Amino acid sequence: METQINPSQEPVKPEPEVPSKKPKSLKNKKFKWWQSLTILLLTLVVSVGTGYYISQKYFWSDIDMNRAQEQLKYYKSLVDQNPNDPQNRINLGYTYFVTDDNDNAIKQLKIALDLDKKSFDAYLNLSIVYNDEKNFDEALKMAQKAVDLAPRDYKGQMQKGIVYRELKMYEDALNSLNEANQLMPGNVDIIYQIGLIAEEQGMPEEAADIYKEALSYDPLHKPALEALDRVASKDENN
Repeated sequence: METQINPSQEPVKPEPEVPSKKPKSLKNKKFKWWQSLTILLLTLVVSVGTGYYISQKYFWSDIDMNRAQEQLKYYKSLVDQNPNDPQNRINLGYTYFVTDDNDNAIKQLKIALDLDKKSFDAYLNLSIVYNDEKNFDEALKMAQKAVDLAPRDYKGQMQKGIVYRELKMYEDALNSLNEANQLMPGNVDIIYQIGLIAEEQGMPEEAADIYKEALSYDPLHKPALEALDRVASKDENN
C-alpha cells in the first residue's frame, strides 16, 4: 500500500515577498508557459482523483491529532512485532511527521530505506520531511530518488517541483510541475503549486487566474481559496 505523507491538505506557506511590478511585455513573456499549460489542460483527458497535499498536519483539528496519537501507538506496536517490515517503518515515520516529531520521522524512514533501498514511499516521505525542516538540498535529493524509481508517478515530480520552488529555482520548479501535470492532468494541487510560482515572481494577476483554474476543478480547495484572497488583497492595497 502506497503511503502518501499528506493526502488531504496543503500547509499554509509564509506570505512571499512580492517584487515590484514587471513591465507588461515582460509579464507576457514570462507567462507563455501558463498559456501552454492552459492548452494542455483543455486537450488532455482530465483525471481528477483524490488530492495530493503536502502538509496535512497544519490543518488537523484536536480530534485528528488525538487520532494521530492512537495511530502512533498502533504503528509502534507493529514495528515492535515486525521490525524488518519497511512499510511499517514508513507508516510510523509518517505518523511521527504529522505529530511534529521530524527527528523520529527521519530516523524511521532511513531505517525503511536500509530495509528496502528501492522504496519510493520512503524517499518521497523523506523529501517531504526534509522540506519541512528547510533542508532543501536533502529534500531535492530524496525527491529525485523517488522520481528515478517511479518516473510515471506524478507525486515524485510534484514534490520535486515544490522543493525547487522553495529554492526559488522557478524554471526548474515549473518544468517538474508540468511533468507532474502531464502524468496527472487537472490535478488541483499541481495547478495550485504553479500559481504559487507566479505569485512569488511578483505576478498577482496571473497567479489569481491560475488559482481560479485550480478552483474550477475543486471549488472547496482551501489553499487555493486562501491564495486567491491573498493576491486580491494585495491588488487592492497597490
